[in-house]
Amino acid sequence: MTTLPGRPNSALLIIDVQNGVVAGAHDRDAVIANINTVVDKARAADVPVVWVQHSSDEFKIDSEPWEFVPELVRRDAEPVVHKRYGDSFEATDLESVLAERGVGRLVVTGAQSDACVRSTLHGGFVRGYDVTLVGDAHTTQDLTEYGAPAPAEVISHTNLYWQYQTAPGRTAGTVSSADIAFTSDDEGAGPGAGEG
Repeated sequence: MTTLPGRPNSALLIIDVQNGVVAGAHDRDAVIANINTVVDKARAADVPVVWVQHSSDEFKIDSEPWEFVPELVRRDAEPVVHKRYGDSFEATDLESVLAERGVGRLVVTGAQSDACVRSTLHGGFVRGYDVTLVGDAHTTQDLTEYGAPAPAEVISHTNLYWQYQTAPGRTAGTVSSADIAFTSDDEGAGPGAGEG
């Protein structure tokens, strides 16, 4: 139901699952295992898997913290989008990568829930995409010393509010890695399917 004409396809986004980003992330290993589950489902259905990689003064290109975690293996044919801002669309080629593949629906995983994941959810939605968040395949670090809620609460709240996100002509929703299904018509992967 995307507002982007001629864009019936889905793509899986894996946002910033890099060594330095998830080193201290909440439930790191389980989240990465869930991302791997979703990657396997996407590949089995010939759904594009798009990797997003953040760089900054802290995450210098080609450094160990900048590299993707070893548990996730990108295939050579799968595009990498390099970014320097929270929203994966800002000053990147993500839009052209998706347009080339006829993508109007995004399935989002990665880190961090309250930063780049949240920015990209909204960034895609306001640009006309349908956007589904995989509720058990995103994570964040503990920022309670700065006044943030505990990571589990941040993740839970993100899942809750994205389940009810609405806008004309677009759909949003939250689904679990076990329940998401990539099929020719993406049954089971839409809003309200699975986890809330």
